[in-house]
Amino acid sequence: MKPLFDTISFECSKNVTRTYSTSFSSAVKMLAPTIRQDIYNIYGFVRFADEIVDSFHDYDKENLFAMFEKDLDAALQNKISLNPILNSFQHTVHKFQIPNSMIASFMKSMKMDLVKTNYATDEEYKEYIYGSADVVGLMCLKVFVNGDNAKYEELEHSAMRLGSAFQKVNFLRDLKADYEDLSRTYFPNTDLTKLDEASKNQIIAEIEADFEAGYQGIVGLPIEAKFGVYTAYIYYKKLLSKLKKTPSAEIKNTRIRVSDYQKFQLFAKCYFTYKLNSI
Repeated sequence: MKPLFDTISFECSKNVTRTYSTSFSSAVKMLAPTIRQDIYNIYGFVRFADEIVDSFHDYDKENLFAMFEKDLDAALQNKISLNPILNSFQHTVHKFQIPNSMIASFMKSMKMDLVKTNYATDEEYKEYIYGSADVVGLMCLKVFVNGDNAKYEELEHSAMRLGSAFQKVNFLRDLKADYEDLSRTYFPNTDLTKLDEASKNQIIAEIEADFEAGYQGIVGLPIEAKFGVYTAYIYYKKLLSKLKKTPSAEIKNTRIRVSDYQKFQLFAKCYFTYKLNSI
């Protein structure tokens, strides 16, 4: 029965989220139960595509990605896939009428990771960020507003800026792995082998501006989504704060983390702020 298969598919997407990102999974738990599963479905899809281009070094990544893309197209067209992650994702796409253009932009950025290792211009950088992060924020926004097009248009810019902020924090945190393991550099006009405090601070200022714009959208989110998104926002702000305090030379040689104890403190702070209607 299709409903039973859908249930199994949903559990798969949920398990992918829990396994690959405990922090994001914790934030999703703060969303209303009515929208949690659809965010798991989006994350599962995004994570699998990202894993192909980032992790499967002993395999033919281009071929794997081509098969994944072909299966994605079939899932969206037929409204079913034997790949449970794609079956979950197509369900959410059709339920909330997520445009194919968003999915195409995301897949384009993932393809860029297969062949491109350096983003020399702001235009290239912004195109990659839009596809890899901004549209993911917009997909989630489609779920959050549940068909309210006026609310979507109101929050669209902020959702994109918040997605950009999250992605850029990841870039800065993962400098060592991206450069040494994948030979990638994302920030344009920045020599990561000689990253200094001035370059680091310029990147951080750009991220802080994204966070400020993104926060304005969080304030306007429906109640079902506000607490969960705010929790993710505070977590990434904490990561950025730690990166800001870390010398540039150390950022290049280590991966900054937020401890479990700090995560608990952040959650408690978010909860009381939310309950006091201070968002």
